[in-house]
Amino acid sequence: MSRHERVQKGGQPNSDEKDWAAVKALYDDLKTTKKPRPPKPSNAVTIAVSSRTLFNMVKERKVFEDEGLERYVMHQLELEDQPFTPGVAFPFVKALMNVNARLRELYPDSEELFDIVLVTNNHAQVGVRLINSINYYDLTIERFCMTGGESPIGYLKAYMTNLYLSKDSKKVQEAIEEGIASATMFTCDNENELSDTQLRVAFDGDAVLFSDESEIIVKEHGLDTFFEHEKEFENKPLAQGPLKCFLEALGKLQRKFYAKNQRINCPVRTYLVTARSAASAGVRVLKTLRSWGLEIDEALFLAGAPKGPLLIKIRPHIFFDDQMFHIEGAQELGTIAAHVPYGIGQKYHKGKRIDTSDVEK
Repeated sequence: MSRHERVQKGGQPNSDEKDWAAVKALYDDLKTTKKPRPPKPSNAVTIAVSSRTLFNMVKERKVFEDEGLERYVMHQLELEDQPFTPGVAFPFVKALMNVNARLRELYPDSEELFDIVLVTNNHAQVGVRLINSINYYDLTIERFCMTGGESPIGYLKAYMTNLYLSKDSKKVQEAIEEGIASATMFTCDNENELSDTQLRVAFDGDAVLFSDESEIIVKEHGLDTFFEHEKEFENKPLAQGPLKCFLEALGKLQRKFYAKNQRINCPVRTYLVTARSAASAGVRVLKTLRSWGLEIDEALFLAGAPKGPLLIKIRPHIFFDDQMFHIEGAQELGTIAAHVPYGIGQKYHKGKRIDTSDVEK
């Protein structure tokens, strides 16, 4: 039942709805504003990005590490009128904003949009430079979370986060453990040219969209046992992985374009890029997606071949994978990649189990 229906029937909107109505009224009264008002969080697909993924803060990070917090804050204050240069997540965020613009054309009053939240453990004093940079690049980011040195992970659920992107692997691991879709982003030296009109998101399958249950069998019992297992259980859906909910959120927005006969011109396109073999282990994957009611625009089964060359063709704004050697291969060929630290793959590198005995000592 909608808020309007509850009021019409004599019900009273709760305090959150009253607060949101006040915010909406404020934006509606500001007829001259060029900034669209942010969507209601419960309706939006919320993307939380760290300041170091949105902007290039390598120099600032070095000041912090070499000279300490006080000098770092002073450095930011001295340069607060100088915008940061774009970071690794910047093209992804711009693509999200392009999708929002298309959605607003088709659904002027809808709040089913992407909402970007800047999440950082920076001191609030640094906020002025961050805001100036966001305005300089004309980014629509109205929600900030600046925690002054404390971990921001505890706030992600309060912001109703659908995806969290950071350069801090420890924070990403913490968020994954909290059940929030998260990934560590890595910079490329030479990024591929990306689409200005279509958001492209590429996902690995096992331990990203799906659980690592099948990958465990590969690692512990080999490919032959894995193929037998997948054939036996091809009609049993895989359990969901850490990024299934994000694909689900993308699908929700895609369907809004399909409803307006915009499937061919949809500004969101999704890809499955998996090391699985199609004939030997592909059926279960496709049936799992079908059982979830989710579509994937393109499914690429590589049978163990490198993913980098195909990613050059796709040119995704972001590629998610759970294994670092796939991340590294994508980076080398100019693809923006994000590591999902989940599942048994974290114990292996290039097919070999990582020896942690020295670390444990």
